[in-house]
Amino acid sequence: MFQLGKTIVSEAIIEKDFVCNLSACKGACCIDGDAGAPLDAEEVQILKDIYPNVKPFLRQEGIKVIEQQGTSVVTDFGDFETPLINGADCAYVIFDDKNTALCGIEEAYNQGEVSWKKPVSCHLYPIRVKDYSEFSAVNYDKWDICDDACTLGKELQVPVYKFVKEALVRKFGEDWYAELEKVAEKHK
Repeated sequence: MFQLGKTIVSEAIIEKDFVCNLSACKGACCIDGDAGAPLDAEEVQILKDIYPNVKPFLRQEGIKVIEQQGTSVVTDFGDFETPLINGADCAYVIFDDKNTALCGIEEAYNQGEVSWKKPVSCHLYPIRVKDYSEFSAVNYDKWDICDDACTLGKELQVPVYKFVKEALVRKFGEDWYAELEKVAEKHK
């Protein structure tokens, strides 16, 4: 672990390689597991605001769940996350013609209907950020459904932090990312 500003960062994000391989996993991270995507408090309001523009991109099952539960839900621990369809798929998941799970929010973004790409937790994956009162922990989340992404990342020699550069800059800023790059260079 090392410290960058008010973050404690796992060396795994600079040591491990990762490049999403959607053709292999079919977007399993959006449909497996027992929790929705973690949301920041400000993202809860963003989802409410953009939902009318995102709704046309969603599946009927997702629309039904969102209209019953809301654009976000509160966990037993008081955290916010996206609602799930039958405890599995994220309510915002759509599928392409190859049955690959994609994000309906991101599709609305790609089509110019909204200016917000998707929850930052999704954009950051496989990095997970846990906020504490004095700092944020930045960790690599190893999940076996991403084994193909690890293999592809190793083949292409792309460390996790480079794969999620855009998301890290979105979350922590350009200066923070520049410092991370310096640490990574020294770590080699």
